[in-house]
Amino acid sequence: MTTAPQLNFHHLLSLSNSLGTFEHAKHAEARVEHGYCTDDVARVMVVAMREPTPSEEIALLADTSLDFLRRAQGPEGLCRNRRDSFGRWFGEESSADCWGRSIWAFGTTAARSSDPDLKERARVLFARGSQVRSTWPRSMAFATLGAAEVLTVDPSNDDAFNLIQATAKLLDRPETIRGWHWSEERLTYANAVLPEAMLAAGSVLGDGGLVDTGLRQLRWLLDMASLDGHLSVTPVSGRGQYFDGERFDQQPIEVAALADACALAHKMTGKVEWSQGVELAVQWFLGANDVGSPMFEPDTGGGFDGLTATGPNLNQGAESTLAMLSTFQQAHQFELVRA
Repeated sequence: MTTAPQLNFHHLLSLSNSLGTFEHAKHAEARVEHGYCTDDVARVMVVAMREPTPSEEIALLADTSLDFLRRAQGPEGLCRNRRDSFGRWFGEESSADCWGRSIWAFGTTAARSSDPDLKERARVLFARGSQVRSTWPRSMAFATLGAAEVLTVDPSNDDAFNLIQATAKLLDRPETIRGWHWSEERLTYANAVLPEAMLAAGSVLGDGGLVDTGLRQLRWLLDMASLDGHLSVTPVSGRGQYFDGERFDQQPIEVAALADACALAHKMTGKVEWSQGVELAVQWFLGANDVGSPMFEPDTGGGFDGLTATGPNLNQGAESTLAMLSTFQQAHQFELVRA
């Protein structure tokens, strides 16, 4: 595997202040007026917890992010997703992606943080939030990743186990269209999190059939996203059975989701095809994509917001920057294992 660039957190830190991480940017400058979203702050938390030796700045960012997520969570465990630049919350509490990603963040922090206080705060928030059930498959998939993290350090945690059981029932759906090896009529967003959650849930539950389905669907998805030796991921408009030729705009979150899922598949199977999937994701950011353009700014560590037919969207928002950072983290983890 090609060595991924060293992680540069400068841009992520520039998007962040004492309340959280701003959602959008105009090129490299934070769009303060657009405020914050829980989805992104949860992603910040996951990326921060994946760092084996976080700097003081990243440790402080993790503390700020956990406080943000605490305030986003309601008394019944549901979440609000929007906060303005003055710190005022708006919108209803829900079990949408912001809830699922928060559970992912809480579980990852409870499992990986070296700060006892941070671990305990995350554990309490996970316990409350994990009582929620969502009808949205991706929300439950994100939450399952957090629950699986909790079980690595607390194997008897009933909240985590029960959440994973509920997700397994929701995700184990038939493939209704012949030749379309997916349980939805269209590919939409963060697609690879669905087979990744099947792998995580199947492993916890000892359900080999669910693991096999996750691997089969992930292989199919990776094949769908591959073109002439590089990734050409599902565009923002989605992709159905009858491909209409539309390839743009491609979102970095699709690439990062593939990298995460392939990394877990490799961990579970040891097969080289999955490490190659992570490599394809890294290379997409480095310029092996449909336009041949790098998708990040190496000097600052900002990730570009999308790949268009004419090149990158040069805005460097939080979601895209975190997608790039998490993909490189997965590649560095392979390097640590080899070492």
